Amino acid sequence: MEKKELVAAAKKMAAAPSCYGALKDAALAWADAVGTAKEAEAAKALKVQLDDCVTSIDGFIGFAGSPEGEKILGGHEAAQGALAAAKAAKAKGGKYCICDACQNGGVLLDHAADWLK
Repeated sequence: MEKKELVAAAKKMAAAPSCYGALKDAALAWADAVGTAKEAEAAKALKVQLDDCVTSIDGFIGFAGSPEGEKILGGHEAAQGALAAAKAAKAKGGKYCICDACQNGGVLLDHAADWLK
């Protein structure tokens, strides 16, 4: 995958309301560092945050079906909707949580060989 596409994914991830602060900061720092002497260092920091923050589809399914998930996702009906959407995504081969942050973070993880050198 081309680096400009990966930078776009990093920026989309950072812009997502569900993106954790440290992940957002690392993504934007890497995007700004691409093509500079600081790129490798920023890439390593981003990879650490991606590994820590991007949730698997199974992890999200478990969360959405939990009482804590209901609280955070806006109640029982909202959590059940998210749970159904996550199960549908998994059935189609999805690997990551269905939120924009995890979807774009998953793109970066799946193509780490293209940006982490």
